[in-house]
Amino acid sequence: MRTYPPIAIAAGLGLLWAQGLLAETEAPSEKPWLTKLPPLPEIEPVTKAQIDQSIKRGVDFLISSQNKNGSWGSATMTKGLNITAPIPGAHHAFRAGSTGLALEGILRSGDRRPETVAAIEKAEAWFLKELPRLRRGTVDTMYNVWGHSYGIKALAELYSYREGDDAKQSALKNLAQTQVQRLQRYEDVNGGWGYYDFDEATRKPTGIPTSFTTATVMMALWKGKSVMELELPSTEVARGIEFLKRQQTPDFAYVYSNSHRYRPRYSINRPGGSLCRSTACNVARRVWGDPAPTDEIVKVWLDRLILRNGWVDIARKRPRPHSTHFANSGYFYFYGHYYAMDCVALLPETDRSVYYQHYGKIMLSKQEKNGCWWDYPLYKYHYAYGTGYALCVLAECRKGAK
Repeated sequence: MRTYPPIAIAAGLGLLWAQGLLAETEAPSEKPWLTKLPPLPEIEPVTKAQIDQSIKRGVDFLISSQNKNGSWGSATMTKGLNITAPIPGAHHAFRAGSTGLALEGILRSGDRRPETVAAIEKAEAWFLKELPRLRRGTVDTMYNVWGHSYGIKALAELYSYREGDDAKQSALKNLAQTQVQRLQRYEDVNGGWGYYDFDEATRKPTGIPTSFTTATVMMALWKGKSVMELELPSTEVARGIEFLKRQQTPDFAYVYSNSHRYRPRYSINRPGGSLCRSTACNVARRVWGDPAPTDEIVKVWLDRLILRNGWVDIARKRPRPHSTHFANSGYFYFYGHYYAMDCVALLPETDRSVYYQHYGKIMLSKQEKNGCWWDYPLYKYHYAYGTGYALCVLAECRKGAK
């Protein structure tokens, strides 16, 4: 067996170390994951008339499907495989989140027909009555985090809608501030937020904070601060950003949850599994002042969601979560496109139109015959939240249409 003197081994290790250091410090433009994407395909332009018609159909669906009490969604329409949902708390959370997204979509659509205004009034009344009651359903299931987050975003839209009505704006802001306090209460001890805590039963969650839930909360807090000047807990905000940084892999994919940091190449943590998480996580970091997700990186992930849309689209409408390529779930779909619009808003105006066109085209192609959008059969909440997501996307895409 051939042997080598220690000095030769040391020299070899030094060379390997230098090569590794060089690889780590190479310019971003030299990284294949940034430079090897094909160009976006040519598409037939989407017109403003097409988008307006689609938006009207979506709003009409939400008006026709609104519950008598002003909310959207229900616990009916179960199937053979239902995700865990302890009653009644889980369904109160689902309804709050779905109602928040539906209302946000209607408000951002700009539709102000009398029947639309009536739907807004009913939803606002439901929020003012029911959102203060929202808590976690059990110590191990915290879907309420979604209700608090999308509740804040809907309240921010209502706050703008009620411009000039000081009393109503004050009530909306006060309610939003209580939702911030709830989010502060349910922050995980590891930083960030999740919705399951199966290991321990503790007052403050010690469970499974996820990258996308944390990004959702961070975007809601940012919206609340920007629109309503809410007072935010600086410690929790800082921990949220640090948590997102820890979840990021070198190519700006984001691992699914805290424990997945130790399995970064597990299928769901690869770029194909992060297509709908990276949009949310990148924009959440940017709006809170983290420059790491540069415009170039933001555009790469916007491009990837367009070019590789089939990897998440194939999961759409499947009843079993994480059952397809890269362990994608149907409920990732419209979520990722919704936050893609916030990513587009980060870019120079000259770079936005191409993304508005492509994402508008995608949304138009996914609308159902009855005017709704949906991606995962979640009891009877999916029609409302899917349509709310899509309306928000189209409201932005309208800016790039003629």
